[in-house]
Amino acid sequence: MSISPQRRQEIIDALRRGTVPRNSLDAFAVGLGGFEAALDEELRKVSSVGSVFKAVRGEYGCGKTFFARWLADRARKLGFASAEVQVSETETPLHRLETVYRRLMERLSTADTPQGAWRNIVDGWFYALEEDVLAEGTVDANDEQVLLERTNELLEQRLAKVSSTAPTFSAALRGYRQAQACGDRAIADGILAWLAGQPNVAAAAKRSCGVKRDIDHFGALSFLQGVLIVLRDSGHPGLLLVLDEVETIQRVRSDVRDKSLNALRQLIDEVDSGRFPGLYLVITGTPAFYDGPQGIQRLEPLSQRLHVDFQTDARFDNPRAPQIRLPAFSLERLCLVGCKVRDIFQQHAQAPDRIAAMCDDAYVQNLAEAVAGKLGGKVGVAPRIFLKKLVTDILDRVDQFPEFDPREHYTLTMNDNELTTVERQAMGATDVDEIELET
Repeated sequence: MSISPQRRQEIIDALRRGTVPRNSLDAFAVGLGGFEAALDEELRKVSSVGSVFKAVRGEYGCGKTFFARWLADRARKLGFASAEVQVSETETPLHRLETVYRRLMERLSTADTPQGAWRNIVDGWFYALEEDVLAEGTVDANDEQVLLERTNELLEQRLAKVSSTAPTFSAALRGYRQAQACGDRAIADGILAWLAGQPNVAAAAKRSCGVKRDIDHFGALSFLQGVLIVLRDSGHPGLLLVLDEVETIQRVRSDVRDKSLNALRQLIDEVDSGRFPGLYLVITGTPAFYDGPQGIQRLEPLSQRLHVDFQTDARFDNPRAPQIRLPAFSLERLCLVGCKVRDIFQQHAQAPDRIAAMCDDAYVQNLAEAVAGKLGGKVGVAPRIFLKKLVTDILDRVDQFPEFDPREHYTLTMNDNELTTVERQAMGATDVDEIELET
């Protein structure tokens, strides 16, 4: 698969840092083919003003974050907006949906804007509204005041359903439009920030559009409805929202955990009820979160909604089910990913022939086996550090130094300060059964 130099650089730079790239993940995705048809069908459903909820389960290292970003990349290629929110006890507690909404808006991305796409989306929406008004043929394009008034009327019509529950959303959009028309950039920026859930917005900005308080837990859901309407009217068929690492709520106080589980149940029920047309909501978590006593089993209605029978052979898992299981990482998959990354690196390398000769499939397999061996034989823990070592220690050196031969000049080493907690646990284990995975 040939990719542009820019996309290649984004992928390689992310792997050097030991992180998951945000784009072009299909270039080295492995083992996800069985999900493609079902997920594409669900994306089409969302495009047709439907909504979908999906729970993704998998052990540490099986690629949950990779899967989520691969799906988001796939959605953006279809015109969707996307946002990935890391659930965190301190930064983004799940029981405070106003904080989840704020993080969503901060990370909102489209195919053209990698992050912080809210302003472009709103401006594009107002442009689309103006075009619809002019298409009516009753307003002169040069009459700015009448055009503004008619655009505001159309805005109210489009947001009528949201206005009944969150009138401040449409009021703020109207205020933003008015501030822009008056050339008051500071007020316009403040209103846009308030719409995105940001705290500490200047009082003058809020006063200008008649709002007072910040967005609360319940207001966040109504504002999400408004965002979905703006997205659709500005040419985006929907929003793919990923709530990653939801299992972190298992480690919070019991009262906070129960509130978080209830907030998740509320979100799922609202999606099922059709309140959020155009929303594809994805959560990721470990099996312990779905099956253990500190996870969704604590809330019976939530457990009932997400229950799927995983007792049958994984070959027959249903990708249309509300909860899907990612396959465990095998040594074969690890080698295949490594070979794909090598091929991507090679496409725009300084010395592609040397890379082909010095880092052939056999060497990639040897490195994969060595990394997995250092980690107690736990292949599922190996992908991150394996790909980082492959790019930084091997491919970069082969490409830059004509004398470098990895078989002769390289010995695999791993230091505690370059490993995650789970990777350190795996490396320190003397037996595979001693390895404890984070839950």
